Amino acid sequence: MSLPRETDYGTPARESEKEVTLSIDGIEVTVPAGTSVMRAAQECGNSIPKLCATDSLEPFGSCRLCLVEIEGRRGYPASCTTIAEAGMQVRTQTPKLADIRRGVMELYISDHPLDCLTCSANGNCELQDMTGVVGLREVRYGMKGKNHFDLLSALTREKDESNPYFSYDPSKCIVCNRCVRACEETQGTFALTISGRGFDSRVSPGESQPFMESECVSCGACVQACPTATLMEKGVIEHGQAEKKVTTTCAYCGVGCSFDAEVKGSTVVRMVPSKDGGANHGHSCVKGRFAFGYATHADRITTPMIRKSIEDAWQPVSWDEAISYAASEFKRIQAKHGRESVGGITSSRCTNEETYLVQKLVRAAFGNNNVDTCARVCHSPTGYGLKQTLGESAGTQTFDSVMKADVIMVMGANPTDGHPVFGSQMKRRLREGAKLIVVDPRSIDLVRSPHIQAEQHLKLKPGSNVALITSMAHVVVTEGLVKEDFVRERCEWHSFEQWRDFVARPENSPEAMEQHTGVPAADVRAAARLFATGGNAAIYYGLGVTEHSQGSTTVIGIANLAMATGNIGREGVGVNPLRGQNNVQGSCDMGSFPHELPGYRHVSDAATRALFKDAWGVEPQPEPGLRIPNMFEAAMDGTFLGLYCEGEDIVQSDPNTQHVEAALRAMECVVVQDLFLNETAKF
Repeated sequence: MSLPRETDYGTPARESEKEVTLSIDGIEVTVPAGTSVMRAAQECGNSIPKLCATDSLEPFGSCRLCLVEIEGRRGYPASCTTIAEAGMQVRTQTPKLADIRRGVMELYISDHPLDCLTCSANGNCELQDMTGVVGLREVRYGMKGKNHFDLLSALTREKDESNPYFSYDPSKCIVCNRCVRACEETQGTFALTISGRGFDSRVSPGESQPFMESECVSCGACVQACPTATLMEKGVIEHGQAEKKVTTTCAYCGVGCSFDAEVKGSTVVRMVPSKDGGANHGHSCVKGRFAFGYATHADRITTPMIRKSIEDAWQPVSWDEAISYAASEFKRIQAKHGRESVGGITSSRCTNEETYLVQKLVRAAFGNNNVDTCARVCHSPTGYGLKQTLGESAGTQTFDSVMKADVIMVMGANPTDGHPVFGSQMKRRLREGAKLIVVDPRSIDLVRSPHIQAEQHLKLKPGSNVALITSMAHVVVTEGLVKEDFVRERCEWHSFEQWRDFVARPENSPEAMEQHTGVPAADVRAAARLFATGGNAAIYYGLGVTEHSQGSTTVIGIANLAMATGNIGREGVGVNPLRGQNNVQGSCDMGSFPHELPGYRHVSDAATRALFKDAWGVEPQPEPGLRIPNMFEAAMDGTFLGLYCEGEDIVQSDPNTQHVEAALRAMECVVVQDLFLNETAKF
């Protein structure tokens, strides 16, 4: 029994202030202007048969299965490409339409293998479903003659098994173009095309190459779009259709894509990006969609283990014994070496609840503030910079906001590699006409890729971020591009005047800064003018900004530039940090910094400590604790001897590996909470 499918409305939803009312099979329905007849019909509960249409792609009108009758119009228009109009009278079910649809489906089936019972898509095949919907009972044309599935036919092509994640069987292709359109519209890679003409047409990766030799990035958008078994996950081929699904969040990058894990028993059959995912809207990258083998990998640790020294072998134990042993060791160390001799590290890949509990363990049970997280390095410059300028530590926009941007500035980030799903969404907006400014020493993909070219690439010298932003601000101020009405209404005028006077100094001009940034002054001026005058302008920045000694200052400069140009407070604008992991924001919100309690409230504030005393029954200490580097130094000095490490492989990821290893060797108890026996667990 296959899983129930989500409703597919056939064409994307439209946004419009204007609405139109029409009649479909005698039912009145009101929809936004620009909505297709197919979607309007589905809105009122009438499903129109379709094969080439899906609500994640623009209408194409090739399958001719969705034909309808419209009063006053000749012929039988395709409902997917026909826009609903006020007063329209539409019929979706008539004897003539039924006859046409059966004839169309008969042609499809006459060139399709009839191996439905053994097909990997059995139970989840749109071609099979539509055959039943139109009531096809026989194929008059027979299966002989020219076709694409007979091994003796010159048109037959072998399966392409080159991709490790999915299979391509051209004999089952109905040339609906959904995979090609998904690669173009959703992913933006343009790796697929239709080769041949007429009866010879078939989907081809690259220049009729195997998938792995083409430009394909294995995002899976084509597999998701395919209505047959032409493109199919190898997990489904091996295990069959799933029995249930569990909604989860991707554990990789900072986009936070939502997935439906389709499982059979304890086996993950496949990961399907959720259409309702606020960050990904049904799209995914290769890691999120296909790199889930770790969930059931043989090396995954499923039983707690303890050992008395790193020279001993691991001993599997019960959870009760493991927890009791860890607690007794931390108590022993604190009794001998003092309250500050232990601490913890939280993870930016765990949930808010898990992170909150670890920092609470340190503060309430250990009785100190020795808690830290890797996100302090990549996020705290954003947290501090935005808190000082905007009053909140988080970015100002959702990912969807980029679709209303007219100018996009990407600084110190490579979205197509580091945040692929958002990178695809950004590329879609750029193909629609938004202008792009790239501030990066590297020539990232966005500088020039299919149908995309940056207006300005400011190839600055590493470490000159502040100088570059300040010189752009100089242009905005000295050329009268400040949105003064916005600043007067929304900002602190006195602070603005101080900033304005500073950036307007001659030494901050692009000409003066050119020696420091390496960017021609004319390019800086052109970029600043475009950002200030090009409409909705949004800034997206990454670790190339925050992981610098001047990271906080650059974030403050970015926020000031956005405020001065009026690019805060609506869709399509804003200051948008691109995180390194899937819950960087949450780990910091939950109090993972040694100087701040949950909600970024400083430990020195007596009123805040009183609130937590009421909640926890224990008052947190007023002095900030140790940061991760301080923990290592204290361990080498013999004063920090116990560490609880949640979901963080500090030996693998922290700089100066030998120093980290030496610090861990100096400790008396290291507790690692992780899926695998990682490098840190060796100590």
